[in-house]
Amino acid sequence: MRMTFLANINRAIPSSIPVNALASLCVVPRRVSIADFDQCIADFDGAVLEMTASFSANRWPSVQLEAWIYNQGHNAVAAAIIMVQHLPMQIASIAIVKWGPILANDADPMNKFYYQEAVTHLMQEYAQQRRMMLSVMPRAELLPRLDCLPLLLKMGFKVGDALSFPNRYVVNLRLTDAEQRKSFSQKWRYHLNKSEKNDLVFEVAERSYFPRFDRLYQAMAERKKFPDYSAYNTLEALFASDATVVQPQLFFITKAGKDIAGAVIYKSGKTAVYLYGATNDEALPLRAGYFMHAKIISWLRDNTKADWYDLGGTDGFAGLHQFKKGMLGSAGIISPMPPIANYAQYYRPYLVGHTAYAGRRVFQKLRKHWVGLISPKAKPDQNIAA
Repeated sequence: MRMTFLANINRAIPSSIPVNALASLCVVPRRVSIADFDQCIADFDGAVLEMTASFSANRWPSVQLEAWIYNQGHNAVAAAIIMVQHLPMQIASIAIVKWGPILANDADPMNKFYYQEAVTHLMQEYAQQRRMMLSVMPRAELLPRLDCLPLLLKMGFKVGDALSFPNRYVVNLRLTDAEQRKSFSQKWRYHLNKSEKNDLVFEVAERSYFPRFDRLYQAMAERKKFPDYSAYNTLEALFASDATVVQPQLFFITKAGKDIAGAVIYKSGKTAVYLYGATNDEALPLRAGYFMHAKIISWLRDNTKADWYDLGGTDGFAGLHQFKKGMLGSAGIISPMPPIANYAQYYRPYLVGHTAYAGRRVFQKLRKHWVGLISPKAKPDQNIAA
């Protein structure tokens, strides 16, 4: 299938592009095997864990994965993994794109065009030809912004489910140590100064040391009695993978040779992401979290191409909000996760898809209520407006 900007009046083409050069801007979709996809996006600035085959296959084993690369000339400019979820009794299917399509070069002035071309192809392939509902989950946007949700709405998508606490807390990595320390909030800087007097040691560890982190994590989970619905069980496979785009980085904080805190960080692309952390009972009075994140920020700046460090959200906990807001400081960004955008060309998949999402909302609400009953500390206490 061959597409051009002429197919959609809303294309975002810079006015500086000569008319006689527009023919060369054709974006061509290419289906690739799931086994090859991670290698194809290894150098993408927009690489993100949810858009890798290694993670998706382990996280959602029941869905059908399909992978596409989008080429402009000989260059890959965008990519996407589609999770095809077949609903019970084959009544319909939903094609889900989580945090994609991703883009190859953050600095390319044509990125808005490439994004729209990729989404147009997905609409044609899944909503029109295969009669599915297409759900695109845009990522929280940093700089430069594409304004993906407004683009999707112009293309005919409808707003779907949204997170109760959508904000992501993102640190600017392109500062010197002195500039970064100045950016931290006064209270965060105070705790960091205290932590640096506690004889803590920062360690960058090889992936073979994952069992050390796992011991910390499992002990913490047992201590807090908090049900874990995260993708933690995918980590072992990610550390074992030969695909560098999915291999996380391990960090530890030790005192007198004993592990007291650890972190797992996704480090590919222009945005590094805090995946998991673990601490023991000694970490809090020693302020080990402050020490660890300050060291991680410096390491990511010096050893990766990342411009940003995504700390994730808060799940509604005021303490996490204060900690993360203080860390991103004056130079960072709080950026919300946009709601899901849904598109269906036919009534049946639209109705069935929305019914399925409604059922998921009910299930998640009941699960949160159950977690609150068995673990009172798990109840959100953050003001939604914060």
